[in-house]
Amino acid sequence: MDHIDQTSDDLAFDDIDELISPRAEEIDFDRVVDTALSRRGFLGGVMTFGLGSFLVGTTAMTRNAGAVGQTPADRFGFAQVAANTDDTITLPEGFEWEQVVAWGDPLFTDTPAFDEATRGTAATQARAFGDNNDGMSLFTKDGRTVMAVNNEYANRKIMWGNNADGKPASSDDIEKGMMAHGVSVFEVARDDAGNWQVVLDSDLNRRITPQTDMDLTGPAAGHDLLKTAADPSGMATKGTWNNCGNGETPWGTYLTCEENFNGYFSAADEAHEVSAELKRYGVSSKDWGYGWAKVDDRFDVAQNPNEPNRAGYVVEIDPFDPTSTPKKRTALGRFKHENAAVVLAPSGHAVVYLGDDERGEFLYKFVSHGIYAASGDNSDLLENGDLFVAKFHDDMRGEWLALTPDTTGMSDAEIRVHTRQAASKVGATTMDRPEWVAVNPTKAEAYVALTNNKNRGKKPNAGGDDTSANGPNPRVKNHYGQIARWMPDNEDHAAQGFSWNLFALAGNPDVHDDAYAGSENINAGNMFNSPDGMAFDSTGFLWIQTDGKYSNEGDFAGMGNNQMLAGDTNTGEIRRFLVGPNECEVTGLCWSPDRRTMFVGIQHPGEKGNSHFPGGGTSLPRSGVFAIRRTDDGLIG
Repeated sequence: MDHIDQTSDDLAFDDIDELISPRAEEIDFDRVVDTALSRRGFLGGVMTFGLGSFLVGTTAMTRNAGAVGQTPADRFGFAQVAANTDDTITLPEGFEWEQVVAWGDPLFTDTPAFDEATRGTAATQARAFGDNNDGMSLFTKDGRTVMAVNNEYANRKIMWGNNADGKPASSDDIEKGMMAHGVSVFEVARDDAGNWQVVLDSDLNRRITPQTDMDLTGPAAGHDLLKTAADPSGMATKGTWNNCGNGETPWGTYLTCEENFNGYFSAADEAHEVSAELKRYGVSSKDWGYGWAKVDDRFDVAQNPNEPNRAGYVVEIDPFDPTSTPKKRTALGRFKHENAAVVLAPSGHAVVYLGDDERGEFLYKFVSHGIYAASGDNSDLLENGDLFVAKFHDDMRGEWLALTPDTTGMSDAEIRVHTRQAASKVGATTMDRPEWVAVNPTKAEAYVALTNNKNRGKKPNAGGDDTSANGPNPRVKNHYGQIARWMPDNEDHAAQGFSWNLFALAGNPDVHDDAYAGSENINAGNMFNSPDGMAFDSTGFLWIQTDGKYSNEGDFAGMGNNQMLAGDTNTGEIRRFLVGPNECEVTGLCWSPDRRTMFVGIQHPGEKGNSHFPGGGTSLPRSGVFAIRRTDDGLIG
């Protein structure tokens, strides 16, 4: 554990997994590159920017388009802001921001205000806003507004930075880090000045943590793979953690997605060998330095080898019933879930798009067996359904491959627990870290952020699947990322077939003049890397949030801090709207019911020690949720 703790401070979660479990290099790298550049001239066309139908729906824009200060078009309504490395939130003229809530802020009056000196205790953190917020949604009912926000992980160096060695000094320190994970659910309202505030002591306020009771539901519930000594039924579990993206349902529930759950398991004996099935998910005898097994032996994988099988799901939460038990929906599969984008098919079936955020993993779709009833009970609509994985072809067509006992040779329950293995068996397309999926509310199409993949064409994925450059993932050693979109056949998201293209290839045209310069809608004024979070507003604008390199030098020169951009999916134009503070990720996005406030998440500012946002001065950096409005109180989405 200490070795990992010492060497992983500046590594991404995927890099930590590879440090613990190295993967073999592909031998014939030159073959991979040659294939990528020559296959039917298709990718060669991309490399020289003769995109044709590969990037359809984009206008012919020059590399000088989108300059900072450009007069806003009617569709955008703002002038693009410049990339920068300022330790604040930068917005266009005519917009302003305010803090709604930050890490450690209490949700109840019996909890003291955040204490920078101690960073709180396990008890105070359990009743305060968690750390490193990510996906979030806003719900309104009977005149009340509730915000549900994921708290993905804890910044160890900041959480325990008051200790001399920056590590937990007690069991309470470990439990404090644990309580910073999960979901924060709380009522918000505008004060007399019109500013959004947390309603302290609201009967709707709730923290959902790694110790909260939960039900296991769906095809895998009760299976032997989910049974433990503490739960011999395999029907109940505790907690959710590393909650990344989110979703919301037409029936008013919140979907929180468990991503890098593996980094919290360990074994007292570091020589302990975990099963091949667990290795596929990155579980090992070493955790990432959180030490949870020291205070709760269910995180000791040697003692409880089935416990990791009870994590890695989409969890459904009723935001207006704080007494309800969250439900882990095994029907939606088990993997490193990014978000859950829900849309209703013309038939009324609920369709959920799901990305598995790891290099070379897959894109999935769930279609419910039941049909949505506008005035009926939809509480179990995600209980059962069919699970599919995407196969993209170079002819701009694709299909959803069914994951069934017949196609995989696995039982239905095994498919929902070992979903990655099932997808490998049917030959799904390996993707460049599929993160958020967003569904256009104005037409039948969906988008996925493929954030990056330094292993593309270099190493196989964790299951040994080939990761040669392919249709929607055309660049080897891809460190910029791209956004792919697909259009379901017959405008039906439940259809098996689809057509696809790329909306944008991120890149740097100031540094490169090949495929790594990006697509034609990327220019010196709007360039970015590692698209991650995405959401559509009510008008059909696609908002793109980044979680990439912020060195502002070399391949990333001119990109500045992580940012949020708006994309016109009809013309292909992309314009930068927001730049975040130093060393942050911009993630999480939702709107007030009147569409006059946009709520945006700022995660891990100062992750390397170079930010004091939002307090300024010498204050600790703290993740949080921020409200953005027009100064004229006009519509913003």
